Order: sequence, then C-alpha cells, then structure tokens
Amino acid sequence: MASTEVKVLVPGNHLMVGLLGQRDELLRLIEDAFADVAIHVRGNEISIAGADAERVGRLFEELVLLLQQGHALDLANVGRTIDMVKADERPSEVLTAEVLRSARGRSVRPKTSGQKRYVDAIRSNVITFAIGPAGTGKSWLAVATAVQALQAKDVDRIILTRPAVEAGERLGFLPGDLMAKVDPYLRPLFDALYDMVEPEGAQRLLDRGTVEVAPLAFMRGRTLNRSFIILDEAQNTTAEQMKMFLTRIGFGSKAVITGDVTQVDVAGGRSGLLGLERVLAGIDGLTFVHLDRRDVVRHRIVQDIVDAYERAEKAGAEGPA
Repeated sequence: MASTEVKVLVPGNHLMVGLLGQRDELLRLIEDAFADVAIHVRGNEISIAGADAERVGRLFEELVLLLQQGHALDLANVGRTIDMVKADERPSEVLTAEVLRSARGRSVRPKTSGQKRYVDAIRSNVITFAIGPAGTGKSWLAVATAVQALQAKDVDRIILTRPAVEAGERLGFLPGDLMAKVDPYLRPLFDALYDMVEPEGAQRLLDRGTVEVAPLAFMRGRTLNRSFIILDEAQNTTAEQMKMFLTRIGFGSKAVITGDVTQVDVAGGRSGLLGLERVLAGIDGLTFVHLDRRDVVRHRIVQDIVDAYERAEKAGAEGPA
C-alpha cells in the first residue's frame, strides 16, 4: 500500500490536551495501534504519514467530534474507538447514542458498535436474544432500555426474571422466606435497576408492582401484556422453561433474553438456549444479537480472561472442572 500524508486541523488549542491525553498517553496509544504511521503534532495541526494515514486521520476527526460533544477521552474509550475505526465504523455515531439519562444525571450509552447494534435491535423487535460473554453489558443495557420504555409510557411495567440455578444449590436449603431465598439469584438485576433509578424510586416501583422481580418459575400460566420482560442468564433455562417463557409474551410487550453459552449450570448441560437460533430463525420481530470480546467494557482483565478462554477452546483444551 502506498504511503500517504494527511493533515488534521483541530478547531481550537483547548481541545488538544483532551485529544492527546496527559503526557501524550492517548497519542502513544494511537501510535502503538498504528505502527506503520508517523504522527507529528505542531500546535493544533496533526500530520500523519504512512500506509494507514487516512484511517488515522479519520480516527482523530472522530475523537475531535466526541470531545466537541462533551465526551471525556481516556485509554479505555480511545481503545474502543480505535477498534471501531479499524472496523470502518463511526464511533461518533455509536458513543453519542443515549439510551437513558439515569436518576443521578449520568447518561447511559452504548460503548461499542456491538452494544449499539444490541440497543437498536431491542427497539426494532418484539423479542431480542443477546448472546455474549461476561462484561458485554447484556443485562445493563436491557434494564436501561426497559426503564426508558417505562418512562416513555411504551409499557406499563417491567418484569425482571432469572432461572434459579446456581452451582448445585437448591432453594429449599437456603434460609428465609421465598424472596430471601431468590434474592442472591436476582441481585444483579436489582443492582442494574438501582443504577438507573435512585433507590427510593426503585423501591416505590417495586412496591407498586410497576417493576416485578421474580424467578422464572413464577412466569408459568401468565400472559404478560404491555410489559418489558428481561430473562437474564437464559443459558440456565431448560428447553421447556424457554418455551414456557416465550409463550407468555402478550400484546404491547417486549422481551429481552440474555445469556452466555459458555457458562451453562443447568443439570446435564441441557440448556434451552443452545441451538435455539436455528429453531427460531426466520420469525418476524425476533432477532439474535451476538456480542464478543470487543464488546467487553469491564476492567481490561475481564477481556483478557475472555480471550484466554477463547484461545483454549480453539486449541481444544479442556476448561476448569
């Protein structure tokens, strides 16, 4: 590929520190990601030379757009921006798509193109399956989208549910009443809800039944109209439970089913999520979204762990017992 030269004029010196980072740490991250280009900064002009100069120029233009729209740049989101530009995607369109303004005033937004595709799928479909590893925001974004739908009066209530399956424990052996027994299974959904709505507001929604949190077994025999239903950890459903859940969905409702097929705890490994995409293919209003390591937005070590397991699986190695 022929070497080219590109110049980017940053509109204002005040943006340069945010663009390059403290002690140029963001600039060094970009240089490491594009080893075949030379980047020179003079004032508010950035000169890029090399085979990938046009792509790096586009990266800087995207970063400037993010800064102008009020985004603070750090190593994590610049790293994700680099990945998106390398995939010929527009970070400024992905990272500025607001899902919800939380009670604390924080904006909930997708952080990767996969997460943006996931949010768009939820809005466009009646039933959305999100399949991916830990840390990809499956439950977090589902709860955020549900709260937004409730605030917009698109639905009358939110129902959060999970199968109560965990490392061989049975509910009957746990102390306390039913809610005390199921609380450890449902706690991640409570945590996500409390992040979107202040604790007092969340408690009012729970007391009024506007938000219901219940184990999957409680869905049997019900028809759920004008509801936003989230089935979390769906890899731990049986085939019968999954069919039961999917046939509960009524008029004016949406359902999001999240799962990680690498973490099946259901007895015998007979997960109701495995192979389901083939069964349900072609149904209008139903879609599957697959998230992967590029969509992990937790601590970098989580992505490294996901990568390690993927390498082990490709090599045919057995995982931990």
